[in-house]
Parts: sequence; structure tokens; C-alpha cells
Amino acid sequence: MDKEGTERSDLVSEDGKNIKSVLCQRCGSKVLCPGMAVFAEIELFLPSMRKKSSLSNTEGSVDGDTLTAHWLVDDMFSFENVGFTKDVGKIKYLICADCEIGPIGWHCLDDKKKFYIALDRVNHE
Repeated sequence: MDKEGTERSDLVSEDGKNIKSVLCQRCGSKVLCPGMAVFAEIELFLPSMRKKSSLSNTEGSVDGDTLTAHWLVDDMFSFENVGFTKDVGKIKYLICADCEIGPIGWHCLDDKKKFYIALDRVNHE
């Protein structure tokens, strides 16, 4: 996992894009190639990481984190490897397509051009 002290300048280029590949923390599968996403600060709540089967069955209160640092991708075909949960209200959570751990990100069905990947939920290489 990336250390808390990792400088954003090591990850974000001058034009705001990801310098390094974005990888799954669990299996190392490549989620995004360098230069495919833009850094965005937006407050989003993501449930705690777990396997896909338990993500769409959340009832009542949900354990998770409010995260503010994300990679913003405007086209789902920019991803190398990502999966989606079933709809949870108007949200689809993004997961690793290989090991199905997640959520690593968030997508609102109202906005077809915004897919967010949380920096704290992925590795960079």
C-alpha cells in the first residue's frame, strides 16, 4: 500500500493526470495506464473493501470511508481492467475485474462521463 506521506506530485503530472499505472491493491491487476485519468478532489463515501457478492447486499448502515482524493476517468473504455457492482440506488461501485475486491471507485448513473477511483484504494507503480 502507498504510505500516507506519498507526495501527490509523485502521482500527478503538471497537467493533472496520473503519472503512474493504477493497480489493484489485492492482486496487482492494472486498472489504469499512465495518463488516462485526471486528479479530482471530491468527497465520496465508499463502503469498506470486500468481495463483490457482499457489496450489493448492504442493508441499513454501511461501514466505509469518506474519501476526497480520486482519479477521474471520463470514459469507461479508458480502464484496462475494472468491474461494476449491480446498481445500489443510482450508484455503481467500481471493483477489480480480476479478484472482484472493492469498491475501489464510484460511478453515478446520472452522469455517464464520470468514473472515480479512490487513490487510497489502489496502488501506483
